[in-house]
Amino acid sequence: MTGNLPEYGEDAFLGGRLRLYQPVSGHRAGHDAMLLAAATPGKSGDHVVDFGAGVGAAGLALATRLAGIGLTLVERDENLADLACRNAILNGIEARICALDIADRAEAFAAAGLGPDSADVVLMNPPFNDPVRHRPSPDQSRRAAHVSEPAMLEAWVHAARRVLKPGGVLSLIWRSDGLAEVLAALGRGFGGIAIRPVHPDAGKAAIRILVRAVKGSRAPLRICWGLMLSDEAGLPGKEAHDVLAGGQILAF
Repeated sequence: MTGNLPEYGEDAFLGGRLRLYQPVSGHRAGHDAMLLAAATPGKSGDHVVDFGAGVGAAGLALATRLAGIGLTLVERDENLADLACRNAILNGIEARICALDIADRAEAFAAAGLGPDSADVVLMNPPFNDPVRHRPSPDQSRRAAHVSEPAMLEAWVHAARRVLKPGGVLSLIWRSDGLAEVLAALGRGFGGIAIRPVHPDAGKAAIRILVRAVKGSRAPLRICWGLMLSDEAGLPGKEAHDVLAGGQILAF
């Protein structure tokens, strides 16, 4: 641990079943990480890798639901990686933390134990805001966590394709208006793509998409039913509540 951490506090997720240390300022994990964890399949014994793990929110939420997985958290920011380590200890979850940039060469991944065909599942919440359409935050950590650089998504998908075993699953969350970018990035090496749009409520357009894809699959694309975060009365939708408060899996 670095010992040079910024000021941080503790937040509760999944109805209090998961506690996370997070920086007081800068990027903070929230609903997106919990939705990503809920959209990610797996079973005991799987090697699961969380790309761009931050403080470990999505990967640790998945491990809270799925006992017995081997979890690797990949994060380039040393302070966030340090908090991810502390969060694994805080929640009694065994996890390996790798200080890697997703854009690092294959040799760096292999040296960290993430060689080709080594993972059953990869989940990721890449920075996805288009800097042309979104004003970047002046906060460096928020900007790094939210703003997508050109070809960034392709690089992350390429890294996932390399470490996944044949038949392994990639799970990701992205902004809804970037669907074409996601399909283009998955066009080489992935199939069996399933997409669940995420809507604020039934009367509003989707704001996120949750995506599953299978390495080497030839199965066709499926667009699944939408997830409504709120119902007509403005209360949390039942499925969203079960996911965010109880850590239930999202059906595809």
